[in-house]
Amino acid sequence: MDLLLIKDEMRQTKKIASLRIHVERVIRRIREFGMLKMHSVININQIGMLDMSITTTGALINLQNALIK
Repeated sequence: MDLLLIKDEMRQTKKIASLRIHVERVIRRIREFGMLKMHSVININQIGMLDMSITTTGALINLQNALIK
């Protein structure tokens, strides 16, 4: 019984690690996106504009080449 549990945990761990790699790649693409560099320090009154900028960045990144080949 314990062996089955350990194998199941190993599969789950590998799956999570695989997904984590993809999330890290997406985060890297967002950080490297040139449009957001000008927004690294913003005034509190510009939060709405930053929200729209991040949404637009996410949409443009989704149009790039696939992360998974």
